[in-house]
Amino acid sequence: MSSKKAVIISTSQATYPNSNDKTGVWAEELVAPYYVFKSAGFDVTVASIKGGQIPVDEASLQGDFKTADVSKFWGDDSKMQLLKESVALSSISGKEYDIVFVPGGHGISFDGPGNKKLASVLTEAYSSGKVVGAVCHGPAGILEATGPDGKSIISGKKCTGFCNTEEEAVGKTEKVPFLLEDRMKALGGKYEKKGDWNDFSLRDGKLVTGQNPQSSASTAKLCVEASQA
Repeated sequence: MSSKKAVIISTSQATYPNSNDKTGVWAEELVAPYYVFKSAGFDVTVASIKGGQIPVDEASLQGDFKTADVSKFWGDDSKMQLLKESVALSSISGKEYDIVFVPGGHGISFDGPGNKKLASVLTEAYSSGKVVGAVCHGPAGILEATGPDGKSIISGKKCTGFCNTEEEAVGKTEKVPFLLEDRMKALGGKYEKKGDWNDFSLRDGKLVTGQNPQSSASTAKLCVEASQA
C-alpha cells in the first residue's frame, strides 16, 4: 500500500511590494504542519511558488515565535535543505497529493492571489476529493480555487483565517492588498474566529482552515483527519 502524500506550498515573496521591508513564510506555519504530516505517516513535499530558496519572515524566528518545532527544524541540516531546494509550483499536480496545504506569512497575500497555477492545483485537488488546507494568511492563496459551482471553494463553507484585529495588532492593515477576514466573507465564506492569537481551526468537509500561527498544528491535524474521512 502506497503511503499518503502531502504537499506544503509556500510563498516565494521575500519583500512587500514597492518596499524593502521583508516578509516570507511564517516559520511555524510550515514547520508544525510538516511534523504533523510526517508523524501521521505522510510523504511530505515542500514546494513554493517559484521553487528554490523559501524566504522566511525573520520575525517568526524571534523570541516565543520560535517554537520548539521551529528550533528542531532549524537545527536539522537535512530539513533546512528542503527550504533551500523547494519544489517549484509549476511541477505540482494537485490530484497527486492527499493534502495540499498553504501556510501563511504575509508573503502569500501577494504571490498567492492572481496565481493561476496555484488556483489550478488547488481546484484540481479539491475536485479530486483531496484535502485543501491553509492557515493564517494561507487562505489568501486558496480563495481563487473553485468548486463544481464555479465559486470559490470557501463559498458556503465554514472557514477562518487571520482576522482584522490581528492584522491591526501587527500594524499591517495598510500594507496588505486586502483584509483576509473581509475577503473571505465577501466570497461567501461562513467566516468564524476566536480571540486574537487563540488556537482556532475549522474543518468543513475537505476544506480546512486555521486562524493564526498558534493554529498551525491543529489545522494540520484536522487535514489528516479530513484525509481519512
